[in-house]
Amino acid sequence: MGLTECITQNQGWEQRDIAPQGGRSYNGRVFLERRDPQGWVLKALREAGSSIVSELYGVDEKTLCLRPAEGEWCLKEVAAHLRDAEDLMLRQMTAIEDGAGGALPAWDVDVLPLERDYQSGDVEEFLEEFRALRRQTTELLWMLSDSDWHAVGRHPYRGEVALGELAHELAQHDLEHLWQVRRLKHQLGAVPVRRLYDW
Repeated sequence: MGLTECITQNQGWEQRDIAPQGGRSYNGRVFLERRDPQGWVLKALREAGSSIVSELYGVDEKTLCLRPAEGEWCLKEVAAHLRDAEDLMLRQMTAIEDGAGGALPAWDVDVLPLERDYQSGDVEEFLEEFRALRRQTTELLWMLSDSDWHAVGRHPYRGEVALGELAHELAQHDLEHLWQVRRLKHQLGAVPVRRLYDW
C-alpha cells in the first residue's frame, strides 16, 4: 500500500491501512484505530487470529524452535505467548462482564516464555488452546450490548479500563504478532503455509 491511505466505509465503520497523523501505529503499518466500533474489532479478532494459526501450523520443528537472536522468541514461544495472553484477556473481560468488582486479574505474560520451557512443548497443543480460548472470547464479545462494551473494571496497575478497550488491545496484539511471525518465517526461510482455519 506504500504511503497511500485506503478507507472502506460500510454501515458507518472505517478500515484504514495507514495510520492517520498522530494515530497509534505499530511496526509502521500494522494498527487499529481506537475509534473502531465493536463490529470492526470482532472482525479483526477473527481474521487475524485465524491467520496466525494458519501461519504456524505445518512449520517444521527445527524452524519452530530457532530463536533469531539472543533474548528473542522463537515461533513456538510466540504461539505459547498468544495462548497465555488470550487466557489473561479473557479472564479480565469476563471479570468486567460479571461485574464482580475488585481488581482485575493481572500478571506479566511477557516473562513466561523466559521462565517456562515452551521450546519443548507441542506447538499444535498451544495453537489448539489458543483457538479454544479465542472462541470463548468472541462468544463473550458477540453477546455484549453497547453499555456492556463500555463497562469498566479496575486494573491493578492501569486503573479503570473498559471491556471494549481490552478487546481492542487484544486485536492489536494479534496484528503485532502476525507481523512478527511472518517476518520471522521469512528470516528463517520457512515455507509459506496456505491452510485456513475457521473459528
